[in-house]
Amino acid sequence: MRLLHTSDWHLGRSLHGVDLLEHQAAFLDHLVAVTRDEGVDAVLVAGDVYDRAVPPVEAVTLLSETLGRLAEHAVVVVTSGNHDSAIRLGFGAGLMRPGVHLRTRVADAATPVTLTPPGRGAGGGDVPVLVYGLPYLDPDVVRRALSPDPSEPLARSHAAVTGAAMDRIRGDLAVRTAAAAAAGTPRPRAVVLAHAFVLGGEASESERDIRVGGVDHVPAGVFAGMDYVALGHLHGPQRIGGAAGTVLRYSGSPLAYSFSELRQVKSSVLIDVGPDGVVGEARLIPAPVPRRIAEVTGTLEELLGAAGEAYVADWLRVTVTDVARPPELYARVKVRFPHALVVQHRPPAAAGAREHVAVTSARDPLEVAAEFVEHITAAEPTRAEASALRAALEHVLALDRSA
Repeated sequence: MRLLHTSDWHLGRSLHGVDLLEHQAAFLDHLVAVTRDEGVDAVLVAGDVYDRAVPPVEAVTLLSETLGRLAEHAVVVVTSGNHDSAIRLGFGAGLMRPGVHLRTRVADAATPVTLTPPGRGAGGGDVPVLVYGLPYLDPDVVRRALSPDPSEPLARSHAAVTGAAMDRIRGDLAVRTAAAAAAGTPRPRAVVLAHAFVLGGEASESERDIRVGGVDHVPAGVFAGMDYVALGHLHGPQRIGGAAGTVLRYSGSPLAYSFSELRQVKSSVLIDVGPDGVVGEARLIPAPVPRRIAEVTGTLEELLGAAGEAYVADWLRVTVTDVARPPELYARVKVRFPHALVVQHRPPAAAGAREHVAVTSARDPLEVAAEFVEHITAAEPTRAEASALRAALEHVLALDRSA
């Protein structure tokens, strides 16, 4: 079986005010072409299809059209991420055309999509592949539903709820494996889609923080027993070390959504699954690059001269280092670099000056708030103050989940 793994489309997102929907549509055209040309049996989309819970109409239309086009060539399995509204994304799942499967409910996590067509990749054959789709699991929302005893909720952590969901999946897989052995048919292989921050992954600045109770990581060992784990959430393509026989990969996002991603090569992941699991190495299929994202630093005279020539067509972060801020700085930079997204003046630091650190969405909000309290009061937050900050943050997160 040949599988194409992608995630974190973030349809409807902008980059410093630039609407990216046209470029996201170009990536999806590319994805349809890869699915057709590579003989893909199933496309796996591991969450964050949309950028927010209530996406713009144009993003909804683009997703609808894309799922229809992909389904002409392959089975499609889609799970929800922390940016998606699971209810809105999953609405009408039962009415979807054959071949399109939305997995947005915890109750469906241990109900696989069974792939049975003959494998077209190396080592294929008629071995069935079971695809289990885990939606993003918010501990505050699902720790009772996933507990064996609802009166005793699971620990308030991503590791606890993901582990409980995986126990259900392994239980279903064991039943199906035993039935196959009794019938003398090939043992099924198992693939999981999961939207989570797995321990060992390298984050970017553009992923939304998902800490609950100060905990966001899921140990890779939670996924033991699976053949392939198609991960979503982190925007850089990367492989994560796990249990023997289990391959864990992030496909990454199709476009760069922050300057922290400028050195990432965006891609989707093509794998073959045979009778003994994943066959050979994964192939990373490079995504189209609508416009390079880059940064350039220097004095204004340098940037307006030869040093800036290679960056004229890029989405750009420009840092001007003149000792004094040049007059009409922004206007002069925009004439030279029409696609500049960020223009900042940073003169050489004086000896002993305190370095300023940018605060991004990847930072723990509680750490940022605590640093602010310390900056204002010259003392770390007391235990009572830290508790009040945590309660306020989690109240806001709960309101966001209900939106």
